[in-house]
Amino acid sequence: MPELPEVETTRRKIVPALMGRVIAGVATTRPSYFFLTPPGELKRRLKGRTCTDLQRLGKYLLAKLDDGSRLLLHLGMTGQLFTEGSASLRLLSATRRAVMAPEQQPAFKPDRHTHLVIRFADGGPRVFFRDTRKFGKVLWLAPGASDPRLDKLGPDALGATGDTIFTAARGRRSAIKTLLLDQSVLAGAGNIYADEALFRAGVRPQRPAGKVTRAECDRIADALVAVLWRGIETGGSSISDYVAPDGQDGAFQDERMVYARAGEPCRVCGTPIRRGVVGQRGTHWCLRCQK
Repeated sequence: MPELPEVETTRRKIVPALMGRVIAGVATTRPSYFFLTPPGELKRRLKGRTCTDLQRLGKYLLAKLDDGSRLLLHLGMTGQLFTEGSASLRLLSATRRAVMAPEQQPAFKPDRHTHLVIRFADGGPRVFFRDTRKFGKVLWLAPGASDPRLDKLGPDALGATGDTIFTAARGRRSAIKTLLLDQSVLAGAGNIYADEALFRAGVRPQRPAGKVTRAECDRIADALVAVLWRGIETGGSSISDYVAPDGQDGAFQDERMVYARAGEPCRVCGTPIRRGVVGQRGTHWCLRCQK
C-alpha cells in the first residue's frame, strides 16, 4: 500500500499536471466501491473546474477547486495516479502481459482498471487513476464540507514527536507497531516505514505500547521522521504496484534494513531477519538489534 512517502511523491509530481488547468471532462468506469461519489455526479461536479492547490493529509490527496469544493483521492493498496505519456512497465504489465520496447511504453491506453480519466481544455496530457483492486477512493466534497475519513486523522507523521507517541501509548496493551499504524495517532505511517523506524530505534514491533519508555518513544519518533523523509527523497518504495506519476520507480526499497528481508542477514549484526504478524500485518525485525 502506498504510504506517506509515496503519496507525497505523487503529490509533488502530479501538481504540474493539475494546477491551473481547466477540466474539460471526466471519464469513469461503472459505479463501484471505488467511487464514494457516484461517477455521474463526479462528471457534473468536475467539468469546467480548475485545480488551485493540491494538499496531502496523511495518505490522502486533496485537490482544491476554484469553486471551493475539493476532490479527495486515496490510492488504496494498488492505486496508480499518473499522467498520459508516462513510460513504465509497472503500469503496462497488467494489461499487455509482455515486456514492451522502450519506445512502445508511452502508448498506455486506459483499460478496465483505469477508473478515472481527467481530460483538460488545453488538450494536453490527461491524468489517469488506475487501480486493479479498486481499494482506492474518489470523493467530491462540497465547499466547506469534510468527511469522517479526514476528521479522524491524527497529526501528520512527518511531525511525529516522542510526546505524541508516549502520550498515545500510555495504558495500551497493543503492540507499539500497531500504535504507529493507527492513523488517529499519526497520519501517514504505514507498514514499511513503521518496521524501518522501529529497527532504527532498536525497539521490537511486538512490545506492548504501554511498556515503551519515554526515551524509546523519542527514538521512535526521530527514526520515523528520518525514514519518511528518506522515503520522500528516494521517491518512495516500488516493491509491488507503486509508480510515480511520471512513470519512475522509487528507490527506497534498495535501502530497507528489515522490511521484506526475512531470512536475509541483518545489515548491522548479521542475524537473520525475522518475519511475523503484528496486528494482522506482516512484520520484520532483528532479534539482536531490537529489544
